[in-house]
Amino acid sequence: MAATDNESTYIRAIRLFNINETDCSFETGKIPTRNKIDVSYFFCQTGTGQLENIPHPAPRRQFVVTLKGRLRFTVTNGDSFILEPGIILIAEDIDGPGHTWEVTDGNEWERIYIPLDMESNNNFIADPS
Repeated sequence: MAATDNESTYIRAIRLFNINETDCSFETGKIPTRNKIDVSYFFCQTGTGQLENIPHPAPRRQFVVTLKGRLRFTVTNGDSFILEPGIILIAEDIDGPGHTWEVTDGNEWERIYIPLDMESNNNFIADPS
């Protein structure tokens, strides 16, 4: 049976990206569940670390898979979104001051980072605007 274009064949995603050399923005969308991700490694992190509430760009293009925690991310113009398990973050805001985040429930953020090469396709499909 062929896959259909419905929500069961996609995972919700939010993409952080640079809109110029100094600003960061985001868009909501999805990524297909059956695409191979061309990566050579991943790593995990727990706790909040020292970057909570401090503006910073992503250190590299990467998928961030939240396992535990609920966070509010804020971009350059003050717009924000909620990230929680079940939503993949695609961090591509590697220039400028970047974004901030804060944990909104509890005090923990468990996540997996999956770095992407600069040429790798992120397979992101933006929601219609």
